[in-house]
Amino acid sequence: MTLPLFFVAHAVTRIGNGTIERFAGFLSTKGFFATTAMVWGITVYEIIGGIALAFGYYVKYLSLGFILMLIIGNIIIHYQNGWWVGEHGEGGMEYSCALILGLIVIASTAKDSSK
Repeated sequence: MTLPLFFVAHAVTRIGNGTIERFAGFLSTKGFFATTAMVWGITVYEIIGGIALAFGYYVKYLSLGFILMLIIGNIIIHYQNGWWVGEHGEGGMEYSCALILGLIVIASTAKDSSK
């Protein structure tokens, strides 16, 4: 499975670009607290969870975690930007919803969620 590796790439890029604090600052403006710890938690989940999911471990549980994360991201970040991500808009929900659908397929076809 390669879909989970998109989460790994996203997290590694966040670390590599040094945008942990910027993301934490954004979450602070939305009323969240302990945002640096929250962003590091998200980042670690994306890396470890993405790798584990790619290897088929805890598929249903990890997929659910990623789906919840994407739904929350859509609510607090992407919704106000509309649907489209690329050509027809900027920062919308389209890509996140595609990932959610992919994760639903992965989770619903998993043979054993605990491997």
